[in-house]
Amino acid sequence: MLIDELKNIARENGVVGAGGAGFPSYAKMTDKADTVILNCVECEPLLKLHRQLLAANAEEIVQMLDEVREAMGAKEAVIGIKSEHVGTLRILEEVTKDYPKVRICAVRPTYPMGDEVILIYEATGRVIKPGGIPIDENVVVYNTETIYNLYQAVHSDKPVTDKLISIVGEVERPVTVRVPIGTSVKDAIALAGKVTVKDPAYVMGGPMMGKLGTENTIITKTTNAIIILSEEHKVVMRMNKNLDIERRRAASSCCQCKTCTEMCPRHALGHPIEPHRIMRAVANHDITDLSVYTNAAYCSSCGLCENYSCPQGLAPRSVIAEFKDGLRAAGVRAGKIEPREVERDRELRKAPVVRLKAKLGLSRYDVPAPLTDLEVAVKTVKIPLSQHIGAPAKAVVAQGDTVKKGQKIAEAAEGLSVAIHASVDGVVKKVNEKEVVISTK
Repeated sequence: MLIDELKNIARENGVVGAGGAGFPSYAKMTDKADTVILNCVECEPLLKLHRQLLAANAEEIVQMLDEVREAMGAKEAVIGIKSEHVGTLRILEEVTKDYPKVRICAVRPTYPMGDEVILIYEATGRVIKPGGIPIDENVVVYNTETIYNLYQAVHSDKPVTDKLISIVGEVERPVTVRVPIGTSVKDAIALAGKVTVKDPAYVMGGPMMGKLGTENTIITKTTNAIIILSEEHKVVMRMNKNLDIERRRAASSCCQCKTCTEMCPRHALGHPIEPHRIMRAVANHDITDLSVYTNAAYCSSCGLCENYSCPQGLAPRSVIAEFKDGLRAAGVRAGKIEPREVERDRELRKAPVVRLKAKLGLSRYDVPAPLTDLEVAVKTVKIPLSQHIGAPAKAVVAQGDTVKKGQKIAEAAEGLSVAIHASVDGVVKKVNEKEVVISTK
């Protein structure tokens, strides 16, 4: 398949990164890549959907990965996956026998191994420069569900209409399911049975980089999980913290032990991120060295520093995030710079996920959440027209229109954008610049 043909299929079928910021997949396709990486590391605690999907659909995913590699003219494709997922690895080892240009890279179960900058180094030995992107080093990275969605678009002419999510935590039956895009959290979690706490909080995504939602939050193309916890759980309380108090705690309590910096995964790759210096500058209101603040832009916000590394429970990531927001608001961008040498003891600084789960108080929730074919009964879906980086799609339906699942309801806008499709059969009840609401009645 020609690369331009593949790009058009991805754009018209609404294929974007199925997690993170939702970067349109077609925009990554280039003849400059010599390596295509499938990211199935899934380093956030409690998330299971990518390895489950890969185990269930290994033939299709590996085939599509190799077709993407061939269309780009890349020399090889690499599948990144944790070494502990032995069942999925066995399946992959068998399937990849038929694909000589696809290899497996089994990585240690540490956090944040799924960060594409970290995974690229593990898989290729290449360091993405601070401020750079993977293609600078001739690499393209896709996650597992994205490649599966691309397979569905290419081989079955199916656009992206639903999302695979893990529903775990304080629920009766933890489960991994597909739900129509635009489904509410309330409707989705019904598939997992009863909520088992009185005052639940809903963590959208992983406990490290996710955000709090409500039962009315909508499932989009980038939603990977719903983790239900008590409002008093430490993960939830961390997400609800008062930043002004955290700044004051930094000023009064930070002992400059440097553990946050020494454990920082990107710092170990030579990136100029030094959380302890930012904490010191905040504590002393020190602006003599502005690089301390501008280097905040290179932080990946993985949260390891404040959720694992800091012995005093301070919040370096949150303080850094405030500076990052300020830099963006001021129009200051992180320039591409040369990294330092990779730290020689980098391997010793990795944070095991099993210890991270224990420190977060999540170990007891790490139970099977089987991938099932349960279907959620929805009366209404609210489909956002912006579920991706770039310009929102433009609605092509009107109130009162009858639509079928898979029908295009919004076309890609000019520039970086993708089309969006109906996730259910129904009648359009509302259309505006932000969303299309479809009723299944």
